[in-house]
Amino acid sequence: MSVPSRVGVLGGGRMGAGIAHAFLIAGADVVVVERDEPAADAARTRVLDAVAKSVQRGTADGTAEEYAAKLRTSTDYGDFTGCGLVVEAVPEDFGLKSAALAEVEGRLGPDAWLATNTSSLSVAKLAGQLRRPERFCGLHFFNPVPASLLVEVVLGPATGPELAAATKEWVQTLGKTAVVVNDAPGFASSRLGVAIALEAMRMLEEGVASAEDIDAAMVLGYRHPVGPLRTTDIVGLDVRLGIAKYLQSMLGERFAPPAILREKVARGELGRKSGKGFFDWSEA
Repeated sequence: MSVPSRVGVLGGGRMGAGIAHAFLIAGADVVVVERDEPAADAARTRVLDAVAKSVQRGTADGTAEEYAAKLRTSTDYGDFTGCGLVVEAVPEDFGLKSAALAEVEGRLGPDAWLATNTSSLSVAKLAGQLRRPERFCGLHFFNPVPASLLVEVVLGPATGPELAAATKEWVQTLGKTAVVVNDAPGFASSRLGVAIALEAMRMLEEGVASAEDIDAAMVLGYRHPVGPLRTTDIVGLDVRLGIAKYLQSMLGERFAPPAILREKVARGELGRKSGKGFFDWSEA
């Protein structure tokens, strides 16, 4: 099964733009909806910059102009009408995601699919306000999407078997590998990734080793492509803090955010996007 011919993405930030890029390269027409015109314009630039790099590397079959013609950015939820699939990629806030998903579903036909890119929130709870929860699941992409080879498919208790099968084929068409997990706090990837990152932060806090050496231990010793602290900088310290708080509330104190993480977020040291986190990104 190829990807749906028309795919929507709600949210055109770094993650949403990456998801839009993946579906464009796979042959879909893509519409990205953002909150206002400046954000929509920025999303278009973000997506097309990524597409241009894929074309230059030879990892995309079409031309930059052909992909640009298949991309639309908008501020109108009504532009999702006619999409076979919409992926929500708004910030990791339950209320925001829940309201957005219900709004999107109201614009879709009865045969359309809906997915959330949440990295930790309950798919079952997000489905709570949806009229067709059997057509809803989690599609957790990883940052940066163009380079990542993984998509975590999260099945809620109401997710239908047709969608469960379709998602694995879509992911394969995107040139990535699907891992399928049942709905649980943090799923598999975030639960493991955050656990390692929080312990790395505690080690840094305790003076066990420098950030550089902690990361090097995981890269060279365990063949992680990027260390846990640098990964946190890429994801965003504020994002990691939010996930850690959620997992703490669901799974206990082993996920309690260390003081160093709370303090850096309070100072605005959010990682790559702010220029500083556990590492200096000012010249990145």
